[in-house]
Amino acid sequence: MTFINRMIASLALVIAISVSLIGGSFAASDKLLLELKDGTVEIRLRPDLAPNHVERIKTLANQGFYDGIVFHRVIEGFMAQTGDPTGTGRGGSDLPDLKAEFTSEPFARGTLGMARSSDPNSANSQFFIMFDQGDFLNGQYTVFGEVTKGMELVDKIKKGSRAANGAVKNPDKIVKMRTADTQ
Repeated sequence: MTFINRMIASLALVIAISVSLIGGSFAASDKLLLELKDGTVEIRLRPDLAPNHVERIKTLANQGFYDGIVFHRVIEGFMAQTGDPTGTGRGGSDLPDLKAEFTSEPFARGTLGMARSSDPNSANSQFFIMFDQGDFLNGQYTVFGEVTKGMELVDKIKKGSRAANGAVKNPDKIVKMRTADTQ
């Protein structure tokens, strides 16, 4: 390896470490605290990916909209879905639906995505947390956040029946959800 190639490689490493360190900190207003029966999950919101969806989640969370709402659809190895005040998977908030903000960000374990109907511009208040990787969702649903602490608590959410498409009998609920700057 030539001197110039070593210098380029060293510079690339410094840049990668710097970006990693910068990406590790974020504003309290972009940190969501999701209180479950077993403890509190910390979520990093991603306004860089989906500013309108992040704003919606923050607005609803800080209004107390999500408090007491059930995880109505939970599929082992896939995801836990919540955010419907009716608990049926068909409800939403009184706010208008959002236009899709699809990106190339992958659906990995701990990713939060917005639920929607077959219309890509129908996301409202429902969202899901991935238990595992879901590449088949990439570019088709809006990614708006990621679990940074407490994924083991998400894993404890009561699962539904695969035969019933994840419908849960006596489902777990969100105890409380707010941005960290309002706690």
